[in-house]
Amino acid sequence: MKQFKFIFPAIILLMGSLVTSCEDNNEFSYDDGRTPLTDVRDIPLSDNEKLGLYENLLEYLPDGFLLGCGIDMVDGYMNSETYRNLVNANFNAVTVGYHMKHGAIVSSSGTYNFQTVDNFVNALPANIDLFGHTLVWHQNQNKSYLNRLIAPEVIAAPGANLVDLSALEDGSFTGWNVNNPSGITVETGGGRDGGDAVRLETSTAGNEWDTQLTSPEIVATTGHTYELTFWIKSDAAGQGRVSFAGMDNNYPWINGGALFDTDGTWQKITYPDLVAASDVVKISFDLGKVAGVYYIDIASINLTDKDAEPTYVNLIANGTFDTDLTGWAKYNGADNCMTQAAQADSYEGTGALQVENATDGDEWSTQIHADFTTDLEDGKDYEISFMIRTDVDATMRCSTTGNAQYQSTQNTSAAWTKITWEIAGHGTETGLNFDLGKVAATYYIDNVIVKEIVEGGGGTIIIEKTWEEKVQIIDDAMRDWITEMVNHYKNRVHDWDVVNEPMTEGGNVRPGQATTEAADEFYWQYYLGNDYAVKAFQYARAASNPGDKLFINDYNLETNNSKLEGIINYVNYIEQQGQTVDGIGTQTHAYIRNADESTIDEMKAGIDNMFTKLAATGKLIKVSELDIRVGSTSPSPDLLELQSEMYRYVIESYVNNIPPAQRYGITIWGVSDGNNGSWLEDDAPCVWDSNYNRKPAYMGVANGLAGYDVSADWDYGYMQDTQD
Repeated sequence: MKQFKFIFPAIILLMGSLVTSCEDNNEFSYDDGRTPLTDVRDIPLSDNEKLGLYENLLEYLPDGFLLGCGIDMVDGYMNSETYRNLVNANFNAVTVGYHMKHGAIVSSSGTYNFQTVDNFVNALPANIDLFGHTLVWHQNQNKSYLNRLIAPEVIAAPGANLVDLSALEDGSFTGWNVNNPSGITVETGGGRDGGDAVRLETSTAGNEWDTQLTSPEIVATTGHTYELTFWIKSDAAGQGRVSFAGMDNNYPWINGGALFDTDGTWQKITYPDLVAASDVVKISFDLGKVAGVYYIDIASINLTDKDAEPTYVNLIANGTFDTDLTGWAKYNGADNCMTQAAQADSYEGTGALQVENATDGDEWSTQIHADFTTDLEDGKDYEISFMIRTDVDATMRCSTTGNAQYQSTQNTSAAWTKITWEIAGHGTETGLNFDLGKVAATYYIDNVIVKEIVEGGGGTIIIEKTWEEKVQIIDDAMRDWITEMVNHYKNRVHDWDVVNEPMTEGGNVRPGQATTEAADEFYWQYYLGNDYAVKAFQYARAASNPGDKLFINDYNLETNNSKLEGIINYVNYIEQQGQTVDGIGTQTHAYIRNADESTIDEMKAGIDNMFTKLAATGKLIKVSELDIRVGSTSPSPDLLELQSEMYRYVIESYVNNIPPAQRYGITIWGVSDGNNGSWLEDDAPCVWDSNYNRKPAYMGVANGLAGYDVSADWDYGYMQDTQD
């Protein structure tokens, strides 16, 4: 017996009273405006009563039609039996809303965690298609991982503080994670020696992490030993701890215990032997265990790499000459005076610079030059050093180009000698000269180094990656991600959103940007340009099965003709570059704003226009994220009826305008209204309400799929027959 959404016994009682009345009066007085009725079975059902008589949506599908649903994978499908049964009974395809995206799969270290999705795949019936969503998008990315790939290389010098304190010093806490934000502030002058302090107030004793301040990711060297120090006090006796992420022991003890004690006097806390187990670490100050007010002196927070070695950046790109003489040029001298010396004539390595000066003359008569990788900076001091020898006793000097500075005359001999020259930069020195024309001799030069002089022998060095390096790194990251994801699910997923939302509202490819406020926003196209989609389809095609279908997808195509034409043009561009786009997805987040008739008519015209133009591409066409907004979380009966009509209209327009061979199906985005996984919690866009009851929209979908009003001839007699 079928289960209905209305109270059937009440209807039977109503019918019984009506039949009795009819027998008493020998006729039934109900009039539907056409013909007086004499049989209670002829009373038409209300829409609410009809809802319970509809079959599951799968019963109305045309042959070969995919009816999908965008699902909340964890809280909905995996953790709610009602949700899961509803999906399985009404849809033959699903799209996971979030958990198959880059941000959910790729960890901060770049590893892939498939387990959560694998558990879902194992629970999903084999007869339900799983649509892959989505490979390349500018949102839901592991932004921190991707940005770290292209971040400058940071080489720490001994004693250099690796913690960026600027967001604490200005009170913004940007990049820091704050648990109990109302209790964590910056107190000006509250630090040790009159500096500023982070004030952490724990009003109620609890877990250590209930009041917690966590640093941004800090670049580290796996296996190196680090030391953390800071000064702390509290307004009364208290306790705290420091925990970490990325260390081999993330909960180190101090002074024989997991917690340290605090009181009204400043004390220095030191964690001396922290070994990095990752290339990034985080520091958490955990002060939620004991109620009280704690102060951490900002300026004293210091994390140092105890294994760091003094280092430098050489402003000469090729100072060893081991491979060739790239970067060096003859400014003055005889033809072919400059050659690469053999390994036997080098100081070390496999080569050296060899210069022949045939006759005595001026210093600049034979002159060899190399550009600095960056100009010397005003106010900084530099050391120029190199190894040199000559076949006879001779002299030489160095000079700079741009702003000409000259070294004093230096003596050379047959023995290798290290010569150093310290100069002050003025911001206009662009290169180095070896002036070798004074004495006729053969000069051998090796290990040329131009470096900034840093107090203590070395400082923290930041080496920026070139633009070309960044482009290659991001290209590789995209290829690796797509290849790993498609390969892992190629036995279960046979259709993918390869590129999602590539177009601007003006119909151009999104240019992207280098930095964004959103924590999960990363623009592949900023680095790869318009060809980012070309590469994405190339990598997805290489990893997928023969016959798998690859889609491009965007929104507002029903309301923005420029964007609609833009994505069609972009598909043409991708294919002109040698890749094949199998299908175009249109999200179709439609609306019936304010139930305004002209707005609804405009929406319908836009839907027809969209499907007509998409059909003309010859591509597979998929409605990928259909929902109908009503502008309210508690819509009126009239709004619900208009929503139902719009659902039906979209489906019928799709069927009427898209040829059968190009119909890849329709996916309804979300199961039910409210917080059951709908992305529009402040609206009521779905086919079921927040209690999983069918809405009038359910009839609109069913009738649209069936191609006619399934319930047109239903009455109480039909209802009785279905019960029998």
